[in-house]
Amino acid sequence: MDAKWVVDLLYWRDVKTTGVVFGASLLLLLSLMACSIVSVFSYIGLALLSVTICFRIYKGILQAIQKSDEGHPFKQYLDQDVALSDEMVHKYSDIVLAKLNKTIIELRRLFLVEDLVDSIKFAVLMWILTYVGALFNGLTLLILALIGVFSCPIVYEKHQAQIDHYVALVNNQVKGVVGK
Repeated sequence: MDAKWVVDLLYWRDVKTTGVVFGASLLLLLSLMACSIVSVFSYIGLALLSVTICFRIYKGILQAIQKSDEGHPFKQYLDQDVALSDEMVHKYSDIVLAKLNKTIIELRRLFLVEDLVDSIKFAVLMWILTYVGALFNGLTLLILALIGVFSCPIVYEKHQAQIDHYVALVNNQVKGVVGK
């Protein structure tokens, strides 16, 4: 999965694929608002298992009626190697470990006030987040972020000139206020 695939997904280049990813993600998040995570994943598992069992029985009956010897309908998927290689696990665990260590070092720097200005900026951010947390729960923010990620790029692409014009006006106003 490379960056081009993600960009194509977010800009709706393949409407079917983007629709499925967006719809499934939104449905999952909305389901998590109504039910616990255990229930949601259990229902997803049961639905998937019901579909595959019914399809397997259907294909078995069809093979018996037609007296064909097609074999197992999921054979190509059963024959695929799904094991993670040691190299892949080490590569991604090293990336996660490096990012985690960098985050821990940055948090230590901010909480132990290595730079007073950065720590005050961080404190203001935390203060603002207390108000955001009082208004929205985490799942609501995830849903809004998901909708934004899938809608903002395409809206910007279609109305780029107008958006750039208004952003420039706002930037000039902010610069004028800061200058005073």
